[in-house]
Amino acid sequence: MKKLFVSAAVVALMASCAQEKGVTVSVSNPLKIDRVEEIVEIPADDILGKLKLDETAEFVIIDENNTEIPYQLTADNKIIFPATVKAEATASYSITKGQPSHVNTLVYGRQYPERLDDIAWENDKAAYRAYGPALQMTGEKAYGYDVFTKSVSEPVVEDRYAMELDKDARAMIKKLREEGKKAEADSLANAISYHIDHGNGMDCYAVGPTLGGGTAALMPDSVISYPYCYKNFEILDNGPLRFTVKLEFNPLTIDGDTTVVETRLIQLDKGSHLNKTTVSYTSLKKDYPIGVGLVLHEALPDRYSMNQEGGYIAYADPTTNVNADNGIIYVGAVFPNTLEMAKVQLFEKPVSGAIGHVMGINTYQPGDEFEYYWGSAWSKCGFDDEKWNSYLEEYAKKVRNPLTVTVK
Repeated sequence: MKKLFVSAAVVALMASCAQEKGVTVSVSNPLKIDRVEEIVEIPADDILGKLKLDETAEFVIIDENNTEIPYQLTADNKIIFPATVKAEATASYSITKGQPSHVNTLVYGRQYPERLDDIAWENDKAAYRAYGPALQMTGEKAYGYDVFTKSVSEPVVEDRYAMELDKDARAMIKKLREEGKKAEADSLANAISYHIDHGNGMDCYAVGPTLGGGTAALMPDSVISYPYCYKNFEILDNGPLRFTVKLEFNPLTIDGDTTVVETRLIQLDKGSHLNKTTVSYTSLKKDYPIGVGLVLHEALPDRYSMNQEGGYIAYADPTTNVNADNGIIYVGAVFPNTLEMAKVQLFEKPVSGAIGHVMGINTYQPGDEFEYYWGSAWSKCGFDDEKWNSYLEEYAKKVRNPLTVTVK
């Protein structure tokens, strides 16, 4: 009995030590450029199974410098965390049971029924908006994605909406106007407006009846079949490192006789200027061109770039008021696979200051999923044309040559 007891204790101790050792994750970089805090994914079962943990258990990720790394469990059962890997090198991370430190949420979004069903989301770099059914019911034509600039890393969108929609302030503005106190009314209106930069950015991007900042659309016979506002939504991930929303749209008639339903999965990670977006359509019976568009405006008609081989399109947008010192909003789209065509497609005549789009065009096959990236940066955060184009070119290289993750 004594011998059996000692043997069992030793086995238990060995098991405990093995358990404390945890799991090693190696992340390899095939490119000759450093990858800094790039989000990587691991199937959660690969880690939880090795650590003998269930989905509710917690663990800690440590890098080679013994620094704790934040992580998130996603709706599609993945563990994501930011990895930093030198050019053509490999970095190791250890995962063990334990209580992780608190992580500030820098990636967040929600629906705003109080503002015509907007869905707005942000990370530490930029903020975005997709328009909803309440806006469509008004008859306003707004097809594309909207861009909110921001110059701070912390969340700002929730406060902007609260300020813009402050009922008491709006009532006071109305009262002042009725009393003929225009200057006071204007001053208060400016103080709560998210169209004015109060120190952290603003809404100064014009969408209108266009594809806005990078919306995709089918293009039978080179004609854009504009999607309208989303019909249904589901927020799948909501920080601290990733936001994911699924949007379903109303039926859309293509080619006059084919009715399709579009679904989009939009994902924004911490540290990225671009949203990963996956688009699919039901009921298509043949291949169609699918285009991603960036609206061009009259004030800066020629500030676009396109690189078919490099896999990106870009535009320097003049903002809604070129005389208001709003800076330049840089918008762009990146294509992880082949970009079949890049071109400018102009309207017959300007529409609300828009003259057309710079387009990235590929082929959509029935039952396929079309994946691309779109997003923005702001000149007031240090970007210029060259820096933005370089960012997009490098981003395309990264998505075409992803970090390789191995679990040991």
